[in-house]
Amino acid sequence: MGTHTTLWAVCRKVETLVVLQQLGGALFDTALQVVVKERSNSTDGGVNSTSTVDDRQRAISDFFMTYNLLAKLTPIVPAIILAKLSDRGWRKAPIIAPLLGYLASRLVLLLVVVLGWPIQVMWVGVSLHGFSGGFSAIWAGVMTVVSLGSTEQRRSGVMMRVELLYGLAGLLGSLVSGHLFQLYGSSLGQGTVLVGVSLLLYGLCLLHAVGLLQVSVDGSGQEQTTPLIRKNRREEEDKGEEEEEGEEAVAGGGARGNRMNIGLLFVGGVLYDVAVAGAMEILVSFQMKEPLNWNAKQVGYGNASGFLIFITSFLGVMVMSRFMSDSSLIIVGMLSFASGIYFMAFVTETYQFYLARSLMLFALIPMPTIRSMLSQQVTGSSYGIVLTSFQLSFKIASLANTPAYTKIYQHTLDWFPGFVFLLSSSISVLATIPISIMGCRLPLKPAYQRIEES
Repeated sequence: MGTHTTLWAVCRKVETLVVLQQLGGALFDTALQVVVKERSNSTDGGVNSTSTVDDRQRAISDFFMTYNLLAKLTPIVPAIILAKLSDRGWRKAPIIAPLLGYLASRLVLLLVVVLGWPIQVMWVGVSLHGFSGGFSAIWAGVMTVVSLGSTEQRRSGVMMRVELLYGLAGLLGSLVSGHLFQLYGSSLGQGTVLVGVSLLLYGLCLLHAVGLLQVSVDGSGQEQTTPLIRKNRREEEDKGEEEEEGEEAVAGGGARGNRMNIGLLFVGGVLYDVAVAGAMEILVSFQMKEPLNWNAKQVGYGNASGFLIFITSFLGVMVMSRFMSDSSLIIVGMLSFASGIYFMAFVTETYQFYLARSLMLFALIPMPTIRSMLSQQVTGSSYGIVLTSFQLSFKIASLANTPAYTKIYQHTLDWFPGFVFLLSSSISVLATIPISIMGCRLPLKPAYQRIEES
C-alpha cells in the first residue's frame, strides 16, 4: 500500500509532466533539424535548395530565423493572459493551453513528413504553438507551481531539481532520437516514427496535466480548491505577507530596493539569454555545414551533450551552494558558458565540439537561480506575472537578437563562421555586471548565527 501511495504521489507531481514534455520536445527538435537539412539538400525546392554549401547555409539559417522569431513573438500576449489567469487561481491554465499548441505543431510536422508539404508550413505550426502561450507560458506555469509548493529556503534547490529532470529527459530523448528518425513507418519514410512518438508523449503530457497534476500551496502539499476560495485565502495571506515584507523592506531599502533588485536581475537575465539563445540558434546551422556536416545520429548526440549540462549544473549547485551565494553561483555559470562558447568559435572537428561543450559545465545554473531570486522579491500572488514577464522579456529582446545573429553569421560565413560565438562570449561576460551589483546589494547572513541556533 505504501509503495502504491508513493508512486501515485510521484505521478501527481509537476516533475512527471516536465519529463514527458521534454522527452517529446527532444525528439521533435532532432526531427525538425534533420528534416530541414534534408529538404535543403533535395532538388524539390524544400528550403530554397541551391547548388552551393554557403547558399544552403543561408537558406537554412533564414528558415530558422523566421521560425524562431515566430516562436518568440506569437506567445507574448497569450502568455500574459495565461499568467493573469494563473495569479487569479487557475494555476493549470498556463500549462494546459500551451500543451494543446505543442500537440498542434507536432501534428503539422508529421503532416509535412508524411504528405511531403513544404517545410515552410512549419511556420504555421510554430504560430499555433505560440498563440497557445508557447514555452514562455508553460515554463512560467511550471515554475509558479514549484514556487508555490516549496519554501523560500528550499526553492533554489527544488527549481534546480526540476531543471535536472528536464535535462535528463532531454538527454535520453536526444540519444534515441537519431536512431528513431531512421526507422520507417510503413511506406511513409524516415522521421514518421520519431515525430509520431513525440506526438504520443505530448498527448500523455496533456492527459497528465488535466487529470493528475496536483498544485500545492506554500509547500503544504494540499491541493488547491476553487478559484473563489483561493482568492479569499490569497487575500488573507497577502495581508500577512505585506506586514512581514514591510519589516524586511526596512533593511533592504523598501519597495524601491525590491524594484531595483528585480531590475538588475532582469537585465542580467536578458543579457545572458541573448548570449545563449543567439549562439544556440546559430549552432543548429553550424552543425549542418562543413567541416562538421552531421547526420541524424550525430545531431541527436550533439543535442544530448547540451542536455548533459543540466546534470553538471545541478551537481554544481549542490556542491557550490554550500559556500557560495546565489549571485556568485550565477556569475560562475555565466563565465562557464562564456569560456565554452569562446572555444566553440574555433571548432573544426567533432571532438572539438564536445570539448567546447565540456567547458559549459555550469552554464545552466544562472536562469533557475535568477528565477528563484526573483520569486523572493515578490509575494506569492505575483509569482505568475513576474516569472512570465521575465520569460517574455527574452522574447522582446529576440526582436533584435535573432535577426542580428542570423545576419552576422551569414556575412561572416566566408571568413570566420564562429564570429557569432565570440560575440556571445562577450555578452555573457557583460551579463555578470548587473548580477555583481545585485550581489553587493544583498545583506550577508553571518555564519555564526546559524551555529548559535543549532
